[in-house]
Amino acid sequence: MRETEQDKSQGAGAAADTAVDQLSVAQAQAELVRLAGALAAANRAYHTEDAPDISDAAYDALKRRNAEIEKRFPELKRPDSPSEQVGAAVSDGFGKVRHAVRMLSLENAFDDEEVTEFDQRIRRFLGLSDGAPLGYTAEPKIDGLSLSLRYESGRLVQAATRGDGEVGENVTANALTIADIPQTLAGAPEILEVRGEVYMSHADFAALNARQEAAGGKTFANPRNAAAGSLRQLDPEITRDRPLRFFAYAWGELSEPLATAQMGAIKRLSQLGFQTNPLTVRLDCTADLIRHYEDIEARRATLGYDIDGVVYKVDDLRLQERLGFRSTTPRWAIAHKFPAELAWTVLEAIDIQVGRTGALSPVARLRPITVGGVVVSNATLHNEDYIAGRDSNGALIREGRDIRVGDWVQVYRAGDVIPKIKDVDFARRSAESKPYIFPQHCPECGSVALREPGDAIHRCTGGLICPAQAVEKLKHFVSRGAFDIEGLGAKQIEMFFADDLLPIREPADIFTLAARDQANLAKLSNRDGFGERSAKKLFAAIEERRRIPLSKLLFALGIRHLGETGSAIIATHYETWPAFEAAMTAAQIGDGAEWDDLTGIDGVGAVMAASLVTTMQQEAERASIDRLVAQLDVQESRRVVADDSPVAGKTIVFTGTLEKMSRAEAKARAEALGAKVAGSVSAKTDLVVAGPGAGSKAKKAVDLGIETIDEDGWLALIGGA
Repeated sequence: MRETEQDKSQGAGAAADTAVDQLSVAQAQAELVRLAGALAAANRAYHTEDAPDISDAAYDALKRRNAEIEKRFPELKRPDSPSEQVGAAVSDGFGKVRHAVRMLSLENAFDDEEVTEFDQRIRRFLGLSDGAPLGYTAEPKIDGLSLSLRYESGRLVQAATRGDGEVGENVTANALTIADIPQTLAGAPEILEVRGEVYMSHADFAALNARQEAAGGKTFANPRNAAAGSLRQLDPEITRDRPLRFFAYAWGELSEPLATAQMGAIKRLSQLGFQTNPLTVRLDCTADLIRHYEDIEARRATLGYDIDGVVYKVDDLRLQERLGFRSTTPRWAIAHKFPAELAWTVLEAIDIQVGRTGALSPVARLRPITVGGVVVSNATLHNEDYIAGRDSNGALIREGRDIRVGDWVQVYRAGDVIPKIKDVDFARRSAESKPYIFPQHCPECGSVALREPGDAIHRCTGGLICPAQAVEKLKHFVSRGAFDIEGLGAKQIEMFFADDLLPIREPADIFTLAARDQANLAKLSNRDGFGERSAKKLFAAIEERRRIPLSKLLFALGIRHLGETGSAIIATHYETWPAFEAAMTAAQIGDGAEWDDLTGIDGVGAVMAASLVTTMQQEAERASIDRLVAQLDVQESRRVVADDSPVAGKTIVFTGTLEKMSRAEAKARAEALGAKVAGSVSAKTDLVVAGPGAGSKAKKAVDLGIETIDEDGWLALIGGA
């Protein structure tokens, strides 16, 4: 991983060894800083550059910890939350393909208890008892490159990589060279999108590297890199010469169902001529799933291709449809991952990086070492306490062994893009080594770095005068999910920030840049990396982003605790920028109608709400936002619903126990019909659905004269809508 991206992702946050249920709010915030940056760097390396520095197991475990923290602290969800992202943006070298059905990632499990919890979670959602029958399929998780194949009238017309889940790369010409991929199908649905994994066997990988070395060409680090690099060649003839294979295991758009069950659909794909994994089985309980996992793990070294776990899916496709999806993962599937790996190396230095929120993040510089097939040279050190051998509560970790420059350290890759240091070898410590002293001043601007009581991290107090914080905020502003301005990435932001002739010091400067005169266009044209054509192209790309959805604007502002999901929720509730602006300006933290309305939004907690209000009422920050909005055309955020929806636009509160569907299912149904689901009753509530055990919310609804119905009334109201 490249140093600048890798290091800046490191968090001075919570001790990562601390269980999620034991994290303080401050620890959770800091840990999410570390996770977001690390995952963003990993996505670029893995999906865009075909040069991953970590295994899929390490990446997925990291994502899992992020999700667990967000689940416990939903109000802390970051603007750049990895839980709202799939894959990475497509390369400029290929045409873009928008997937008719999104290609999502999978939730992960790392032990038997999490597999059991997955089963119980599904049963709760569906209202099934522990003894009720519920079948699953189990299949090896191939460590390769995801590919979607679109067939129309039985002919392969398009092949696309996953990309960011919504838009992938058009690699049709390359896919046509892979023997495992049929070019025509007999008896297939009129429209059939087959999804699976492109991979390379161990034997073919070894032979390819031998040929490459003999010819003086590039060799590959592992089979996954080789497969990804081979499929994403701009010259299909190079792909043709590479020994690529393909396993089919899923589907996207269909003109007619393949079967009624997952296992039946896999068999149908096999009958159509696709290679499907022979180790895929149907099982009836979690104990059988775990036994199958253990069997696959024991046979892993003999399979002849790389896998990093076993994927479990609910077999009944009707139940899959009912369970539906989260923002980036299906509820009905999970990947049970294999264990991580360890290695020993020397800690050569400790550096401090400053993040967007001012967090001082210690990063270990390691003597390069290969861990599980990946060369690593950096590790997270989390915070001052972790280095000293203490957890957030002062208890000893590593039996109190501190970490010092020159130490031999054990590197652990279970879920960290930049691995963490698990232990220290005291027997090899130099007698001249000295304890590490954590800096009390920001290395970027010299401001005092304070560690507030109860917080695990030091923060630079420089605010807007700290160049590191300003640059990182601008990088977030132009990132994918935010304004995503083509040609204006992290490298260009750094260049413009340091430029005295064409400076970008705050977001509004980006849009005034494109409006400057010809003299400034000429100045940009003469800069390294720019010519007149590329300068005009950048200005045009900036102009295209003046028109922006409200949700993307909110996310781009980088307000603490407000991620993409929270931004979408807020945008849907207030619908327009003037309405949001007026509400935040009038709100008083902890009191008043506007505050009650804000915190009553389902998914908005007091911490997120306070962050929104504070940001919009802080004089300097608000002035910067106002200068930005003056340059933009902010679009309304209105929910598109069916004309016959009986609850479209209504605000609904569910309270008490629902007996015929789970609370999650009821909420999902209401939102699909265009309703807003709130967590508390207020004067703006239109309808309360009260089940047995309804308490204060039902009483408040009566006091306010709000219509209240029971679950049967709710089902009758929505009917077949």
